[in-house]
Amino acid sequence: MSFSGKVKEELAQHISNASHCRIAEIAAIISMCGSVAIDVDEKYSIKVRTETEATAKKFKTLVWKSFHVEAEIAERNSAYSKKLKTYTITIKNHDEAIRILQATKLIDENGEIGENLSVINNVVIMKDCCKRAFIRGAFMAAGSINDPNKSYHFEIKCNNKKKSEQLIKLLNNFDIEGKMVARKGNFVVYIKEGEGIVDVLNVMEAPVALMEMENIRILKDMSNYYNRQVNCETANIKKTVTTACRQIEDINYIIEHKGIDYLPDKLQDIAIVRVENPDVPLQELGQMLDPPLGKSGVNHRLRKISQIADDLRGKTREGSF
Repeated sequence: MSFSGKVKEELAQHISNASHCRIAEIAAIISMCGSVAIDVDEKYSIKVRTETEATAKKFKTLVWKSFHVEAEIAERNSAYSKKLKTYTITIKNHDEAIRILQATKLIDENGEIGENLSVINNVVIMKDCCKRAFIRGAFMAAGSINDPNKSYHFEIKCNNKKKSEQLIKLLNNFDIEGKMVARKGNFVVYIKEGEGIVDVLNVMEAPVALMEMENIRILKDMSNYYNRQVNCETANIKKTVTTACRQIEDINYIIEHKGIDYLPDKLQDIAIVRVENPDVPLQELGQMLDPPLGKSGVNHRLRKISQIADDLRGKTREGSF
């Protein structure tokens, strides 16, 4: 099962004891993946379509616990994939449908349905606990989350811009920054930061998924840290080796063209030590001298040798050598 599927399975087990929170979650599911049909006799019915069995079963449970209404679940193969299934939850009874729509404030006292089942400024999400429930329901209905081992990405797909803007405001209420992007006629609210996804899992009350993701984040952070350390050390070693090779090349050039005695005594000592110890860092080179020399002193003398070698090369090119 995918990580997204496991999160939804966990959330499906979370049934609030408070009726107002259950109603907020029902409102989110209907708003995000539901529709209302009105027949020729002005009779209402509600349909919720989802590709997630956990969402279908939870909606059925929420409706029963909140209204004692028995919703029907129909299962069929998806038109897009033989492996996927589509679940349709239907509330056919007119009175029961009206009662649910009125409780979720998706219909007004005149029987008018809000635009696209909008829940903008809906009183059912005034409390913080109900905001949590609504975000949870929205994710159950139209959300997904990537496997954190691969990448950090959380999203909820909305069918209009107002719903996505409302969802962003609800996330902001918990200091979570959600962003929005238009995609294939929908408006997608997404979070790409690991910390933000952990926070939203906490808001939706999915502690098992939260702990799993935190463990993965810790391991990834440690791995990234050690990779940076290794890369840094590798770069330093490469730099040290390159510098040592250049120093030895300069020393050999001087010896080949002028002999070691061309160098002052102090520079001769460090030149001999460097050639005999090509892999040793400057600090250790200095300890091999008598008297010992610090790193900066060794570096200064080797720079002087490089300057002398460059001067000799210049004279060679000018033909005066």
